[in-house]
Formats: sequence, C-alpha cells, structure tokens
Amino acid sequence: MKIDASKEGNAVVMCLRGRLDAGASSEFETTLSDWISKGDNNFLLNFTGLEYISSAGLRSILAASKKLKDRNGKIFVAGLHGPVEEVFKVSGFMSIFRVFATAEAALKEI
Repeated sequence: MKIDASKEGNAVVMCLRGRLDAGASSEFETTLSDWISKGDNNFLLNFTGLEYISSAGLRSILAASKKLKDRNGKIFVAGLHGPVEEVFKVSGFMSIFRVFATAEAALKEI
C-alpha cells in the first residue's frame, strides 16, 4: 500500500493506493498517529486508488476514529468504489462515517 498525505484546509487528506490489509494497517495507523501527534484532528481518507480492504484495515480505521473522538476529531471518506465500497456497505461503515463521492466534495464540507 502507498499513502500520500497532505494538509488541505482544515483536514489532512490521506490518499491510499493498493491494499489496506493486515500487513498495511500498521503503516496506516502509524501515519495517522504521526499527524494526530502534530495536532491534526480531521482526516479525509481518499480511497479512489484503494483496491482492497480487509477486516484488519476496517479495524484500523475504526480505532483511529475512536482515538480522534476523544479529541473532537473526525474521519471522512471519499472515493469508494468496487469491492472497497461493497465492504463498507456490508460492514455498516457507511453509517459510521460521512462518505462523499469525491475528495473535492468532502473538502467543501470539512
């Protein structure tokens, strides 16, 4: 998995490419924790380039969300498609996170 992260307005945009599975979830958590330690609280996860997400990937997103809740922070999601979108629907994550069709649409709301 490849993660590109940058600050845009009030949010850190994390573009994930490849597979967010057990092997990659620790890298994701570390990257997100680094940004949180710098004081950032709002994150937009852009999944346009994400091909696959496992239960370990879902757990890492949920754990990050719980960590941010204590700091009044949030995770937003954009670019869901194909199998990743299906996993979000089946797991109920569509009702847990604010989901946007595009990163641009999400950034207007954050």
